[in-house]
Amino acid sequence: MNYSDIKFDCLYFKQELPCKPHKEQGVSCIDCSVYKPVQKRVLIVKLGALGDVIRTTPLMKALEDKYGTCHFTWITHSPAIIENTRAQKVIPFNGLNFSILQLSEFDIVINLDKEKEACLLATHVKAEEKFGFFMNGNQIDGFNAHAQEKILTGVDDGISQLNTKSYLEEIFNICELTFDYQEYEINLNHALVDKWNTNFNEIKEGKTIIGLNTGCGPRWKTRLWPVAYWVELAKNLKEQGYFVLLLGGAQEDEQNKQIASESGAHYAGHFSLEEFIALSANVDVVVTQVSMMMHIATALQKKMVLMNNIFNKHEFELYKRGVIVEPSTSCDCFYGVTCSRERSCMKDISVEEIATNVNKLAEVTA
Repeated sequence: MNYSDIKFDCLYFKQELPCKPHKEQGVSCIDCSVYKPVQKRVLIVKLGALGDVIRTTPLMKALEDKYGTCHFTWITHSPAIIENTRAQKVIPFNGLNFSILQLSEFDIVINLDKEKEACLLATHVKAEEKFGFFMNGNQIDGFNAHAQEKILTGVDDGISQLNTKSYLEEIFNICELTFDYQEYEINLNHALVDKWNTNFNEIKEGKTIIGLNTGCGPRWKTRLWPVAYWVELAKNLKEQGYFVLLLGGAQEDEQNKQIASESGAHYAGHFSLEEFIALSANVDVVVTQVSMMMHIATALQKKMVLMNNIFNKHEFELYKRGVIVEPSTSCDCFYGVTCSRERSCMKDISVEEIATNVNKLAEVTA
């Protein structure tokens, strides 16, 4: 094979390494049977929280539907959640990769983060089309009117509260795409999924698994449902014949041990992100506050009861598989990190209401 035979435009081309089809099938650029020319090279800048990264992944399917074969490069603080999805190149955000990308060329750049480092990258990287946010002098700006609208909702609570679009509808508009319920994509270790499936089959006695995700991260503790309520819900669901599984990370470990001790619910412990996702893939219905778990459950296409108080409920796209439950007394603290009431409005979401909605979703699952 000569240098002129190399198909640099192929989706599988790895530059400094042999491509996967060559290693697995022995094919060559000269007469490759799986040669797939790239129509668009796309850079997606999504640093943000892990959940925000997950809910950006539906853009890939929409971009392929619009343009054909796309080569996706992601730069993110959460590369593990994207690897092994549709993206061909996933890199962590650091100074070296920032510099490399500024000297690279793409057909499309999408930046959906308003952090200055993300906006600076989007400003300077070379591309024919750009969507999302960039630095205009010292100020963050939007490449189009839809991006500017998103900036407006971020700085004015009144406008944000009037919004009736989901986050997905907003980012699809920013990228001049049509949201048609394209699903989330997530890195899933199927061997670990099978391991936990075997584990649960040995202990659940054929019962439907209800996963209770009891935490919501340290930033907005106003979202927390009381521990006593989780205990009561776990008891209620166990009495109805469900297998109740407590979910959470290291921050929820002691709390989940307490709930398990007082309710008899099953708690397997806390794990790496990869294993937590695999474990969650075996749950039938998830109950959670607004959290990373909400995004993982959506990506795994699970039925979900979502408790919300401080956010605009229209922001959340549950793909017609879930229900949002809010306090009967509403909430006074839009995007609030502290509660303005003596009694948290989350205490006005009753155990009975959550259990009733679990039953409705469990019937659909069955």
